[in-house]
Amino acid sequence: MRFIDASVFLYAFLKPKRHVSKEVLKLKEAAKNILTRVEKGEDVIITVVHLSEVANILETYTSKVKSVEYVEAILSKPSIHVYDVNVASYVEAMLKAKEYMIGVNDALAVIYMERLGINEIYSFNRDFDKIKWIRRIIE
Repeated sequence: MRFIDASVFLYAFLKPKRHVSKEVLKLKEAAKNILTRVEKGEDVIITVVHLSEVANILETYTSKVKSVEYVEAILSKPSIHVYDVNVASYVEAMLKAKEYMIGVNDALAVIYMERLGINEIYSFNRDFDKIKWIRRIIE
């Protein structure tokens, strides 16, 4: 099982409004391939905080209705396991963020990966490369 970062959903779901580079198109294709595997039953985990990131960004760049549809689709997939987050976990994430010099939500992913014994993450965020025991997968 792998953690799946919000970046995967955003690359897959957001449609560019202008010309984008070949690199971005390649990442969008990779994100869609990852989600296809998840759709076919590959188990992944995400926290409610990361799911909220997806919803917030989709609301900004699409619409509230579209955002709800995407989140509903994510929640309906039995292969996507969504974990709750409490205040204590978020406090722990702040400390981890300082330790690794990464964002708080990225640190939250690291904490859940540690707790669940997961060392692989689907993500296009290079900050995870700062953590030696994490293998970031982008395909």
